[in-house]
Amino acid sequence: MSKFTRLGNSLYTGEKSIDFVGRKWTWYAISAVIIIAAILGLSLKGLNMGLEFTGGTQYTVTVSGTASQKVADSVRTAVGGSGVKAASDPTVTTSGAHNLIIQIKSVSQAENTTVLKAITDTTHVSAKNVSQDHVGASWGKEVATKAIQGLVVFLVAVMLFIAMYTRQWKMSVAALVALAHDVVITVGVYALSGFEVTPATVTGFLTILGFSLYDTVVVFDKIKENTKNLRATKRSYADAANLAVNQTLVRSINTSIVALIPVAAILWVSAVQLGTSTLKDLALALFVGMAAGTYSSIFIATPLFVQLKSGEKEVLDAERRARRARQADPYANVPAFVEGMEVEDDGIPAELREGEETTAPHGFRTRPNTDAMGRGRTAPPARGPVRESGSSGRRQPTRQPRSKRGK
Repeated sequence: MSKFTRLGNSLYTGEKSIDFVGRKWTWYAISAVIIIAAILGLSLKGLNMGLEFTGGTQYTVTVSGTASQKVADSVRTAVGGSGVKAASDPTVTTSGAHNLIIQIKSVSQAENTTVLKAITDTTHVSAKNVSQDHVGASWGKEVATKAIQGLVVFLVAVMLFIAMYTRQWKMSVAALVALAHDVVITVGVYALSGFEVTPATVTGFLTILGFSLYDTVVVFDKIKENTKNLRATKRSYADAANLAVNQTLVRSINTSIVALIPVAAILWVSAVQLGTSTLKDLALALFVGMAAGTYSSIFIATPLFVQLKSGEKEVLDAERRARRARQADPYANVPAFVEGMEVEDDGIPAELREGEETTAPHGFRTRPNTDAMGRGRTAPPARGPVRESGSSGRRQPTRQPRSKRGK
């Protein structure tokens, strides 16, 4: 744990740095591969829309014994083989210790009687122990419309909030791209896994958007702090933004792990042990969305924002100042020995070892030049021969008392 603490402190102070901004095309390529896989899964398999969106009939059966997975499989086989086309692919889940939930598409009255008989014959219960709920397709479309409206209102509110808080519309664009990145990946996982999309899934979507936005705003707030006075720090905008990501990296990882552990437990219990669809649909959206949100806030939002800012005059000026500072004194980027630096057996600190890439306190990644170590600085080569100056014949100033000057 002490090593992890020292790493976090080194990242915060800039002694060590991970180049998130400079390697933006690597992160973009990784995200592109994941998004393409998600889109292919969505186009090939499609989403398994729940009863609330497509309409249909739901049967809730109270069995006399334990509603085990074996009983659920038997009911699924019986209903699927009943000869009713709308019930050829039923969804059967357990709910509690004594209840089964069977969901099928909309059926006629005669087909409903056939399905009900298949259920009662398999579970050996009377028809009075089977409750039925019929959901019309129009109501399902209304639910889908309301969900889309809620998502649009949320995204507009997010864009306005970030724009007013940061006073930079480019931050809003980068945050929205990161949110879209998270949504596409989560939708693709739902398509590939075959999990049912229910109203609980929509709730999970809105929750993960809020989580992703929270993480992104924290990083952006640190960027604002680091870029307040670039003229004094002589950092480029990209260096200051990259330092902000490194400073919040450990916090983002810790927050994500703490949030993902209970969600993973809910997902495991609901999907494997209980089979309760509402919980597992919500937990899957939360788990995938939180993981994608942490990734996008670090690897997508900040590099994209810096890329959008790269053409502004203020950013270009800061880049020129940082370049001039590095060129004026190349040895300024060589880290000096500080207290607590690990020293190798031969007495040379690891950060100063020849040929190893290190990171100076201001965040620039450098390769130390050990040619001048112990011998002072090496004078630069002369640009040409020394010529006789025209001032050689003039009277040169001397240090004399004021009373003797001018004589």
